[in-house]
Amino acid sequence: MSTDHLTRADYEAIERELDALREEIVADRGDRDAAYIHRVIRWQRGLEIGGRALLMASSLPPAWLAGTATLSVAKILENMEIGHNVMHGQWDWMRDPKIHSTTWEWDNVSPAEQWKHSHNFVHHTYTNVIGKDNDVGYGILRVSPEQPWHWAYLPQPLVNAVLAMFFEYGVALHDLEIDKIREGTNDPEETRAKLREIGRKIRRQWGKDYLAFPLLSGPQFVSTLAANFTANAVRNVWAHTIIFCGHFPGDVEVFEEERLEGETKGEWYVRQLLGSANISGGRLFHLMTGNLSHQIEHHLFPDLPSNRYAEIAPRVRALCEKYDLPYHSGSLSQQVTSTWKKIFRYALPGPRRSAPSPSSTPSVPEPAAA
Repeated sequence: MSTDHLTRADYEAIERELDALREEIVADRGDRDAAYIHRVIRWQRGLEIGGRALLMASSLPPAWLAGTATLSVAKILENMEIGHNVMHGQWDWMRDPKIHSTTWEWDNVSPAEQWKHSHNFVHHTYTNVIGKDNDVGYGILRVSPEQPWHWAYLPQPLVNAVLAMFFEYGVALHDLEIDKIREGTNDPEETRAKLREIGRKIRRQWGKDYLAFPLLSGPQFVSTLAANFTANAVRNVWAHTIIFCGHFPGDVEVFEEERLEGETKGEWYVRQLLGSANISGGRLFHLMTGNLSHQIEHHLFPDLPSNRYAEIAPRVRALCEKYDLPYHSGSLSQQVTSTWKKIFRYALPGPRRSAPSPSSTPSVPEPAAA
């Protein structure tokens, strides 16, 4: 979408309004927010304990199904609503060392420190900027006509299906910056150090899920191992689905690096609005997505408590209407269908299209003073 209709004054007004919205929520953080995250953590830990207890009898099909389902939900909550958001610093204001971005290590194979660099810094700074944001196609997929086509993209529907099932491993490798490795511009020692840390994290996760807990179940070793593998796969597919549906469906835009030249905070806000999409649903659905179903609000305010996104979403939508900006939102089925259409379409060659150019607002004259 063109933003040529926005003047410099519009960008400044958008910046002021969104800054004021953020400051309002920051000033209002308190007991109800703390109670929320503590409640979610209690439920998550209870579900994990319950799921693993059920799997002690995993040779019985009902126990296997119930234990696997319960453990899957626990892993989704830990990954999405707790781990992702805690490591964003959403709860650092509580000054609780147990729920702090500097101490949390989540339940998947991606080392927390590497994820915080590739996600919190790179992705949230350069959202949807081709050549800067590695989340645009994750370095292996073509999700926009602005990306030049290569024959290697032809099998990407299959590649994406495999990525979904093993998504935590794709995330773990994300901070390696695969493009730099291909081009030979990476620091080999830094790459080796990151790979060693990834290897250590994989060993810890495999030791827990595929050795320790199966051994604790005794004669149910194989069925418990299969249940743990299934729970991890369910979590991976769900996380992949929610994240892709927040970044790639419909008319969500990507941008060229030139967009960053002289970018103001107001222009950064607008880039987040144009480059994100929400998924409609109820409270339980939002909880299970880690409130990333409010991807627009998350991209605008990544360090605000996730339980506040639903509260501010109507005000963000109203701002978009006020300034004639899109507010991408749809049901899960709509966003999944739209995203997979792109995966299939852009696997094939097509015309190269330039991403939206930098804002032309500096050349727009300000209205004369009255």
